[in-house]
Amino acid sequence: MKGKVKSPRSTERHTREPRLYQQVAEKLLGLIEREKYEPGMRLPAERELATMLGVSRPTIREAVIALELEHYVEVRMGSGVYVLDYKKGRSRFSDQDVGPFELTEARALFEGEAVALAATMITDEQLAQLAESLDEMVEENAHGIDSHEVADKKFHMIIAQATNNSAILATIESLWGMRESSALTASTLQKARNSGLKPSVEQHRDIYNALKAHDAAAARQAMRSHLMTVIESILEATEAEAVEAARNRTSKSRDRLNLTKAIV
Repeated sequence: MKGKVKSPRSTERHTREPRLYQQVAEKLLGLIEREKYEPGMRLPAERELATMLGVSRPTIREAVIALELEHYVEVRMGSGVYVLDYKKGRSRFSDQDVGPFELTEARALFEGEAVALAATMITDEQLAQLAESLDEMVEENAHGIDSHEVADKKFHMIIAQATNNSAILATIESLWGMRESSALTASTLQKARNSGLKPSVEQHRDIYNALKAHDAAAARQAMRSHLMTVIESILEATEAEAVEAARNRTSKSRDRLNLTKAIV
């Protein structure tokens, strides 16, 4: 009897490499154990860790948030990252999680092209729905409604539907699903909300105006500009130390952002 052949998907699932922030989180744990950091001790500053491990500051930030979610460290705003008392050897990170910076980069690529396609075929009814969601966004922002940006998601999903392409719609729905299901992304976005970050009505209005004019190039540019600004805003809102507030334009986090801008 012939053996059962494993599907490519099954093989991929068992051989998938850990995501970069997970690898960095493991390295940070190794550093904590190797250097014998005791509970209550402060880790080196984010910039120093980024240089030490050869990664960007957003990746360090995602790794630190992942460690915080697993109760390995505690982030004290304006002070730094401190080691907690934890049990060595316990299970660590889910390979199903995804960080907010990777996710937003992916959205910039997919939604940038989706909005360009939508601009060529969007209907008056869909434009009216977008206008309505803009009004709802204004209302949510004005009253501080803790809705996790319902109007924001509605706006982007109307655009995905306007492509008349079920594969594009499913892909963008999946990206938003990751945004909502990832503990790492949810935690980071909540930190950003707590600092006052809200969806930009004006940036969404720029996207709407380009769609209303059926200008594919302008719509693409407006969407990508909006999502690159989202990355900038998350960086600024989630600084682990106030003294390092997103003003160092030569950092690796900015280099990564510039590289992303260059390809989109």
